[in-house]
Formats: sequence, C-alpha cells, structure tokens
Amino acid sequence: MTAERPIRVLVAKPGLDGHDRGAKVIAQALRDAGMEVIYTGLRQSPAMIAQAALEEDVDVVGLSSLSGAHRTLFPEVLREMRARGLEDVPVVAGGVIPPRDAAELEAAGIARIFPPGTPLDQIVAAVAQLARERRLAGRG
Repeated sequence: MTAERPIRVLVAKPGLDGHDRGAKVIAQALRDAGMEVIYTGLRQSPAMIAQAALEEDVDVVGLSSLSGAHRTLFPEVLREMRARGLEDVPVVAGGVIPPRDAAELEAAGIARIFPPGTPLDQIVAAVAQLARERRLAGRG
C-alpha cells in the first residue's frame, strides 16, 4: 500500500505588502495539521508565485494581502497560473478584503476568501477539502 503524499500548499505575499505575520501564522497552522508548506516570502510578483506553484507541484495556493492591491494582484496570479497549465490548482486568499471585493475575486476564480479573524481550524479544513477535491478529480 502506498502512502498518500501530504497536502502541499504554497503561501505567498504578492506585491509590495511588507506585512507577513498573518501569512506565517497560517503557514504554521497548515504545517501543524500535517501539510507541507512552501512560503515564498515577501514581495513576490504574480509570475514568481505561479512559477513556484508549478515547480513545487502544490495542491493549493494561498495568497495574503494587506496592501489593498488584491483586486489587481490576485487575478494576475490566476492568469499566470492558467498560462502555466495550473487552472486546476485552487487558490485561496486572506487579508483585508472588503466583502464587495471578495465577491469579485471569487467570481474571478479565487476558491475561498478568509477575512481577518477567521478561525485557523476553518482555514485548515477548507484547504484540506480543496486539496482532497482536486485529488479526487484526478488532478493532484
């Protein structure tokens, strides 16, 4: 019997946002749940994030933004991922994202939006569910 590989998650901070405490807290919660987490660090371009997702063969990408540039950067990450054939990799997002922007981002393809204060166990469960659904569809 072959053991299933752990869920792999890329956590990224697109753009010039220099605040990553929240992203690090999420990354640690995902690790504590047994997932492999690749944290790209600060100030990543959408192309850099998409390329890292491809190279690391991730199941889910998590984006964090506190800068207010989410309406521009998150859709650009999605475009870069599609250009690399990663349209099947779910992308989740967190940070300071107003509800009206969250609806727009979900319509653009962001799988889940986690506003400030979302319990860590809910984020972990959602990421795990998205990864399982992707694998059940034969894409991971």
